[in-house]
Amino acid sequence: MKENNVILNKVFTQYVLKDLIEKCKNKIYDTTINKFLDIGEEKNQILIKKLYEYMGKNYRNEYFYQNTLLNKLLLGKHSLNTTTALTQIPIAKSKADFILINGKAVVYEIKTELDTFERLKTQLKDYYKAFDHVCVVTCENNYKKLEKLLENTPVGIYTLTNRNTLKFKKEPIKNIEKLEHKSIFKILHKKEYENILLEYFQYLPNTTPVFYYRECYNLFSKIPLEEAYKIFLKQLKNRNKIKKDDFIKVPYELRSLLYFYNPSNEDYLKLDKFLRQEYII
Repeated sequence: MKENNVILNKVFTQYVLKDLIEKCKNKIYDTTINKFLDIGEEKNQILIKKLYEYMGKNYRNEYFYQNTLLNKLLLGKHSLNTTTALTQIPIAKSKADFILINGKAVVYEIKTELDTFERLKTQLKDYYKAFDHVCVVTCENNYKKLEKLLENTPVGIYTLTNRNTLKFKKEPIKNIEKLEHKSIFKILHKKEYENILLEYFQYLPNTTPVFYYRECYNLFSKIPLEEAYKIFLKQLKNRNKIKKDDFIKVPYELRSLLYFYNPSNEDYLKLDKFLRQEYII
């Protein structure tokens, strides 16, 4: 059954979204709709809702978890005006699935019912090199195993219940012991680390282009670690600026996709047009 559902990993992706916005058509979307749904004269928005409901009952993949986190935490608990979400951020040899930044930053590592905990220890170790709060999000059936694995650690735990709601099981504890300048610096874009250096030192390195990155890092590494971390979060928080009035009109099922798509005003209009159209077989 799981093998038959694998195509669902491809439909809720940036690639498919781009096609649907720009062309109102995509082969993966067509294949998935025809495979899983009985199609009548229905609008695309209804079909996407039904497809997402199918996933919620039969195949809760990483997108389903990520979209739940965005809806329940960013939009439900926090605010678009005060909180920023990031995804797939490289940290050492791992990639953070989901990060929320407001007064503090929390990394959320997603372990669905389709995943194993094989790499979890390594991933958590990497995350603490750049962030001081970490949570793991998993299904209810995996909770006891995860609870044992994370016993006596600062890592927090959320579960995605069988009703597709988030349940807070364990509070993450601040841990700055493993933070390191190198991992933090590698996450920053050029403009971001330049902003930090200008804010702290009031100047940038005067060197040749080939040595510029290295010299910027050398300067950054001189900032006391806790101070560097605070300024680092301030820069990350400026990423992914979303227009609230447009975004809250986006269907629940697509919000995570749209949030990380960096949509223009025109994109919102085109998506709305696609969603209102009846599906063409």
